[in-house]
Amino acid sequence: MRFLTIYKPAKAEGQPPSQEEMATMGQFIEEVSKAGILLATEGCLPSSRGARVRQTEGKHTVTDGPFTETKEIIGGFALFQVKSKDEVIEWTKRFLKVAGDGEVEIRELYETPAK
Repeated sequence: MRFLTIYKPAKAEGQPPSQEEMATMGQFIEEVSKAGILLATEGCLPSSRGARVRQTEGKHTVTDGPFTETKEIIGGFALFQVKSKDEVIEWTKRFLKVAGDGEVEIRELYETPAK
């Protein structure tokens, strides 16, 4: 089973992590990689460097960042290959202990059935 986890930090955007926080996160990523379940992970640059594209009735609207609502800010993501939703929840709890306060949305990815 593959799951996408989307991290939404509680702290204000634009505050880069300290060297200690980076080292601690690096250790966590190494552990998850060695466990063989981490497929990809990245942090996001500030929303001021991004945009949102919306389509309504065939017309596109582009909104440049920054995005002001903290609950809308995505700090990063990880893609996991695990045996169950419970397993990815446990790894996510461990991630939050390292990353700090915030919220992670977990979404199972569609798998095409093998023929």
